[in-house]
Amino acid sequence: ATELTKLEEKSLVTFIYVGKPNKEYRAMYGSNSAIQLNDQVTQNPTAVYSYLEQAKAKLKDDRRSLMQVSLKADKETKMNIISQIKEELRRANTLNLSYSARQGKTNN
Repeated sequence: ATELTKLEEKSLVTFIYVGKPNKEYRAMYGSNSAIQLNDQVTQNPTAVYSYLEQAKAKLKDDRRSLMQVSLKADKETKMNIISQIKEELRRANTLNLSYSARQGKTNN
């Protein structure tokens, strides 16, 4: 990451998590990357569109343009699913996207 900022208004942030399910959930969701949208888990990136539309509907009109999506992906996640999610973000006209990251180890 080259630029890090702290999220000021967390109520305007919608979180999307992407990664391979844990062992206990693989029987239910498979071993490919899954997308978690609140309490829903799917492998269909098109579900992101309706999730974002529902999130926007909960905000007042003047706050919708300030909505931000925070995408947190497992390091093993393939870029294909990330690209598909980004397409759904564009389709929902939700262009304010941040990527969550962990601070890496520094070599001193």
